Amino acid sequence: MTEQQGGSDVRANTTVAAPAGRGGTGADYLLTGHKWFCSAPMSDAFLMLAQAEGRGGNGLSCFLVPRVLPDGTRDVYRLQRLKNKLGNKSDASSEIELDGTVGVMIGEPGRGVRTIIEMVARTRLDCVLSSTAGMRQSVAEAVWHARRRMAFGTVLSEQPAMRSVLADLALESEAATVTALRLARAHDADVNELERSFRRLATAVAKYWICKRGPHHAYEALECLGGNGYTEDFPLARRYREQPVMAVWEGSGNVIALDVLRAMTREPDSVAAFDAEVNLARGNNPVLDAHLDRVRRQLGELVTEDPVRAQLRARTVVESMALALQASLLTRFSPAPVADAFVAARLGPNRTHEYGTLSASADLEAILGTTRRAHE
Repeated sequence: MTEQQGGSDVRANTTVAAPAGRGGTGADYLLTGHKWFCSAPMSDAFLMLAQAEGRGGNGLSCFLVPRVLPDGTRDVYRLQRLKNKLGNKSDASSEIELDGTVGVMIGEPGRGVRTIIEMVARTRLDCVLSSTAGMRQSVAEAVWHARRRMAFGTVLSEQPAMRSVLADLALESEAATVTALRLARAHDADVNELERSFRRLATAVAKYWICKRGPHHAYEALECLGGNGYTEDFPLARRYREQPVMAVWEGSGNVIALDVLRAMTREPDSVAAFDAEVNLARGNNPVLDAHLDRVRRQLGELVTEDPVRAQLRARTVVESMALALQASLLTRFSPAPVADAFVAARLGPNRTHEYGTLSASADLEAILGTTRRAHE
């Protein structure tokens, strides 16, 4: 999808596709152009966007480009270079050149973005799941280290300050996990229309928030290991480099926030479905109830606001939506100490920005006990 001059603005793509025959859906085209980011270039096939021309062409369309053609010859797929990425190095990304490359048009001509968006939504789900798995690894490494490291005459995991940090990291991991699994269920093939409406909005909201929380979470877990955490001999240095790619992949923060705005405007059923989901937890916690009221008010205001002001508020509202979804799910499916501590720490009047600042009333033993059982 991505080209040098366009980036996230895929409609600025300049790759062209000329029909090799009749043209139209299911027909072969010859693609010419350059893709700035092509992930996993060793794959057998690729979905690409290009400007369709000639017979059956009608603007930006979607094409399936095979690595090997039906007659056994290789398609034209020239690797210019591999990207020297910050992290995620074992998953190659590349710049490629297309020169008369064969691709089959899929979907309607001129509806390339609409056709490829299903793949994008599933990849966003993958990003949520990957960030969540990374959080789980980070918590496991931090807890394992703290339970075996002596400091000031006591095991590190028994030190009150460290226990608060570990419990807070565990809360974030638990919230991401329950959200990722709920979202994955909404992407199953057998879901009804209400679930499809819910996932349209919830996928973008979860992708925005969980993937952004990943790097800070990895850093805090890394710090639990002290200087060892900052060396390549321990796994959290790699985890710290890996987490940011999930926030960038298939739409960075602003792209996702604007996609939420677009969904709210064009698919109002998605707003109703999201509201219905988060409000299943209403009545269990007054702090959560107040936040649900706030989110409902924000959603109502956002769809009627001036477009410029709506964009300025988009990130704030998406964050509120994400926390509402996580708190609702934890309240319904996680142990009460976990849900209560999360609501107080993320939505309460004394919420802060750093990990390890849980209320003195939080049941750290119950939170860490849940985490310990999950990781053993």
